[in-house]
Amino acid sequence: MSLDPQAPTRSAEDTVSLTAVPDQPFDVEPEYIPDHEALAEVEKYEDRFLDRELSWLRFNERVLELAEDETLPLLERVRFLAIFTSNLDEFFMVRVAGLKRRIAAGVAVKAASGLMPREVLELIWQKTRELSERHAAIFREQVKPALLEEGIQLLHWEDLTPEEVKACKKLFKERVYPVLTPLAVDPAHPFPYISGLSLNLAVRLRDPKTKKKHFARVKVPPIFARFVPLGNDRFVPLEEVMAERLQKLFPGMEIIEVHTFRVTRNEDLEVEEDDTENLLTALEKELLRRRFGPPVRLEVQESMTDSTLDLLVSELGISDKEVFRLPGPLDLRGLHGIADIDRGQLKYPAFLPSTHPSLAPVESAAPVDVFKAARRSDVLLHHPYDSFATSVQRFIEQAAADPRVLAIKQTLYRTSGDSPIIDALIDAAEAGKQVLVLVEIKARFDEVANIRWARKLEQAGCHVVYGLVGLKTHCKLAMVVREEPDGTIRRYTHIGTGNYNPKTSRLYEDMGLITTDEAIGEDVAHLFNNLSGWSREATYGQLLVAPGNVRLGLIEQIHAEIAHHLAGRPARIRLKANSVVDEAIIDALYLASQAGVPVQLLVRGICALRPGVEGLSETIEVRSILGRFLEHSRIFWFENGTPDDGDGPSAWIGSADMMHRNLDRRVEALVRLPTPELVAEVGALFDMAFEPTTDAWVLGPDGTWTRNHAPHHLQAMLITRQRQRRRASTG
Repeated sequence: MSLDPQAPTRSAEDTVSLTAVPDQPFDVEPEYIPDHEALAEVEKYEDRFLDRELSWLRFNERVLELAEDETLPLLERVRFLAIFTSNLDEFFMVRVAGLKRRIAAGVAVKAASGLMPREVLELIWQKTRELSERHAAIFREQVKPALLEEGIQLLHWEDLTPEEVKACKKLFKERVYPVLTPLAVDPAHPFPYISGLSLNLAVRLRDPKTKKKHFARVKVPPIFARFVPLGNDRFVPLEEVMAERLQKLFPGMEIIEVHTFRVTRNEDLEVEEDDTENLLTALEKELLRRRFGPPVRLEVQESMTDSTLDLLVSELGISDKEVFRLPGPLDLRGLHGIADIDRGQLKYPAFLPSTHPSLAPVESAAPVDVFKAARRSDVLLHHPYDSFATSVQRFIEQAAADPRVLAIKQTLYRTSGDSPIIDALIDAAEAGKQVLVLVEIKARFDEVANIRWARKLEQAGCHVVYGLVGLKTHCKLAMVVREEPDGTIRRYTHIGTGNYNPKTSRLYEDMGLITTDEAIGEDVAHLFNNLSGWSREATYGQLLVAPGNVRLGLIEQIHAEIAHHLAGRPARIRLKANSVVDEAIIDALYLASQAGVPVQLLVRGICALRPGVEGLSETIEVRSILGRFLEHSRIFWFENGTPDDGDGPSAWIGSADMMHRNLDRRVEALVRLPTPELVAEVGALFDMAFEPTTDAWVLGPDGTWTRNHAPHHLQAMLITRQRQRRRASTG
């Protein structure tokens, strides 16, 4: 999960000004404009915002609860233990690092929750220590014994058979030993640089002649399997194999003690774009500097002696609060390798996405004709249930091969290393088509891959741009310009909630719209011109675009729901997002609740809103759904009166979360779904998610999440529906 610094809170005057911005993308001016008195009724609740950092930790706690859930397949529980580790690593690398940086720079300001950064940091250390210990205990006391019952053994060196010991010695000699570099520490050898997230052995040695003690560090090579496979689903940690053979690295020395440790460093990027002539070059240099970020956490094996720990703490310049003593093995990201074992009965049942019925009404071996389908009707895709390969990927591949296609324009935020979409764009450019690709090279932790693909696309003749100075381009857009047989020019557009990544599309839940709607196509064309040229089209008919009018547009729609409710018309608000943090939007939802409007929020990660507070948020319900797929789509649905006294239900989908970074520092796009049928589709999704019988975590007013343990899971129900749809299409 990506994270970003907390922005300062707003004043009441700032909120009022939101309703007075011209050129809004709605046809009707808002009927309800809150005044100072109405806002005061919200703002008198000074503790109305939950802390975003602590809310994120509660999200990762929900991930941990999935690892504890004995009703889940065992290897999926193993996977959730690995995901928890990766999540917490990123939290320290970005969020904790950011807090420490602001404190050190003397620019610490109070968060919207009312806490100062140092107070938040103290609470983070307390909560992460608790979660880390719980994580280790779940692995050691629950998951590892359960694996043993299934014949999957995670062993220690002393548990190995003579044959296995022999095989490990051979592995060490032939493959591991040649790549190891022991680094000693003495007056001639300064303390070595410890790279972030690397697993290391802290080795204490003694010279048998002089009796003098020494310290050395040996890095566990990440190029080998974290858990060495011994056959028959038996594994041993690589560091234990190394520890038993360390004498080969230090011949003639006595090895006194060996312990594992791991350092987490600040790995956020700082590039001053305004002063940078070549953003690509500047980012490449900054990526080199990232490796040397200051440490923010030290994990050590609980058996480590105080003297060795004191040396590490002193040399790394880390505080005692940032030290985590944990039982081994450290770095359980390696459990992904165990979760990948071919034991289908210990995993979720196999699931194969199918082609959306609007793209292939009749099952056929012929390739999907996306253009023909889009001319017939708008297509609302729901991945991974609808196949990405036969929809979005096919859309770009067909465009590249079609001689009638004149131009392709696309944004790329993250994509896979062997992306067929990249290949299709290159094919299109080489075929003489105009290809514009907006590559976001600042996509956190994907910068290196994106730089590589940017250069490859440029070399193929694509027009590659990097967006606007000071902003990340996060919107998910693709547009194909095609000359039809009758000579007319038609735009085919895809707007999505997720990245153009064939691999993650099988794991991330996302939505996308493929349409030939002229108004949407015109809006997307204007937006691409804004990103690649000097156009500054300020208004859009069917899009909400950030920075600019996503926040304003959504708040206006919330205010419109209040007006509908006060006038006795149908009114309801339903939002689905990864995170809800933005204070202006939260306050607008509080206003809606105070007026009596029902509000339902489906939030995967962070939620700074307090539901169920008397007088403030009594009509707001917040749920979180986690499971085999990562809930990633962003949907905004409004009852909007009825067709007789309003427009009737309306909905938007797009790339923006309700966070400061998305609304103020990124280019985001939400598209209004063009037909009542598509709006009804997302309305049905909310109906399923908020059924009392749907398994979910429910947020309480104190910020705690409680699982309802209901019998049905949303994702399982959607899989069942997809399979029924497939059977129906095949007769």
